[in-house]
Amino acid sequence: MVKEDADHVYIRVGAGENWHQFVLHSISKELGGVENLSLIPGNVGASPMQNIGAYGVEIKEVFETLTAFHLNDKKIVQFSLNDCQFGYRESVFKNKYKDKFVILAVIYRLNKFPKFNTSYGAIEEELQRMQVKELSIKAISQAVINIRSSKLPDPDQIGNAGSFFKNPTIASDQFAELKISYPTIPSYPVNPSLVKVPAAWLIDQCGWKGYRKGDAGCHAKQALVLVNYGNASGNEIYDLSEEILQTVQTKFGIRLEREVNII
Repeated sequence: MVKEDADHVYIRVGAGENWHQFVLHSISKELGGVENLSLIPGNVGASPMQNIGAYGVEIKEVFETLTAFHLNDKKIVQFSLNDCQFGYRESVFKNKYKDKFVILAVIYRLNKFPKFNTSYGAIEEELQRMQVKELSIKAISQAVINIRSSKLPDPDQIGNAGSFFKNPTIASDQFAELKISYPTIPSYPVNPSLVKVPAAWLIDQCGWKGYRKGDAGCHAKQALVLVNYGNASGNEIYDLSEEILQTVQTKFGIRLEREVNII
């Protein structure tokens, strides 16, 4: 803990710390803000790379600052929220400063008086299934863990990079047209002129969920996740992703964007 005020506690976390363990630590201290990001695989230093997010919460909402080492200048640099230029699964570290810095530590601003966020995805439904009587950050975290465990493959068991594609944002007019042909298409309003559509639904509608060619496949329970069943090459995973992009473009007129970095 580096400081606190009336409403917040500021915690500095080393980049090599396990992300989920940090979330559990925060919950044990009754500090809110990251409970919706439970069970995301990876380390703390990776969290600002693409402004990780899940179930209606993104890192930028609790981010304070980070320190990073400039590989060429051999200097330690501090980045503020504005410096990071966070966007939807984006930051300067994926673009402008790609391969230029090593993130060393991140300071998060956690809430002493948590504000519960249960409106996104299936959290409310899972809380009801859990028969939660009194809402808490611990209950929300467990609901997220349950949902993720039921839908997403464990990286220790099967090779995957998590969500492979971003959820596309399209114009409200385009969405209205799609709604005529596809009445059940889900959506999340961004603003009066833009709508976010779940990429998983689009991919599933194109018949890709559960698809496998050799050792490259699309996960049977979550179409957003491409998996390596053992010996698929990087090119095979990439080629599969390209086929998915093309079929979604053809069927819906929406060009998906990869969330992962292509090296």
